[in-house]
Amino acid sequence: MMRLLRIATIAATAFTVSLAHADTIDVNGVARAYIVQPPASKPAPLVIALHGKTQRGADMVTRTAWPLFAKRDGFAVAYPDGLNNAWADSRPNARRAGNGPPEGTDDVAFIVKLVEKLVADGIADPKRVYVTGISNGGAMTMTLVCARADLFAAAASVVMNLTDESAANCHPSRPLPMLLMNGTVDPLIPYEGGRSTSYFAADGFWSSEKTLAFWRKLNGCEARDAAITDLPDRNPADQSTVTRIESQCPTGRDVVLYRINNGGHRMPGHFPDAHFPKLAASLLGPQNGDIDGAETIWAFFSKFP
Repeated sequence: MMRLLRIATIAATAFTVSLAHADTIDVNGVARAYIVQPPASKPAPLVIALHGKTQRGADMVTRTAWPLFAKRDGFAVAYPDGLNNAWADSRPNARRAGNGPPEGTDDVAFIVKLVEKLVADGIADPKRVYVTGISNGGAMTMTLVCARADLFAAAASVVMNLTDESAANCHPSRPLPMLLMNGTVDPLIPYEGGRSTSYFAADGFWSSEKTLAFWRKLNGCEARDAAITDLPDRNPADQSTVTRIESQCPTGRDVVLYRINNGGHRMPGHFPDAHFPKLAASLLGPQNGDIDGAETIWAFFSKFP
């Protein structure tokens, strides 16, 4: 049954990809590329989906379920490309693994201009623009919230924690609903903070609990956990489970953490997130199949505003 589901999902993704189109936009004299999956009717909610380092926007199209749920629920998705397959988030180079984008890259300006264009083109409802990203894209998501919270209705970061530097640079113009989704055996971004086990890992990350506490404080939430729920283990073969940790927050300022128990540096989902799943498992850890990351994030986004 799971194999048939994966085949059907991949086939549906391929059909949906054919409906998307690539384009560029000029940002400070640089042509910045992106893919847009338009909605059936306009204007519609818009999700900005940011890839991880070494990836491109096209990888978010083919390796996540965002295209499927966008088609199902009638929202638009934009999949931008970072320069050098990376994002210029607010971390210093010492907190990055591998090469970053060219010096002087302004990815906040890129995403702002992209949102403004899609709103001006009538594709996006300006009151329902959301941003999410995985890994380096998760760090860029938090950077965007810190710099331009006014543009977004909610945000979600996958497999990423704050650092001293990114937290110090974070001064959102208003509270914004935030979802975090982190694995407890992530070899790149350690759930408990510090430096993780991978040769490619950088040092200086906060723990997921400290990152959660940061967003709770910004949003005026209570410090303690409001509810802890172990979700059904729908895929025992993945050797991981999911726990949802909720917060007591003022209305419209929700903060939630999805803890992927024994989960790696992966987006939870119902089909492989890499061309070579066995190699990905050895380098990035297990991928959870109990939930789908895109579906879970969209369910969160769709509550706001």
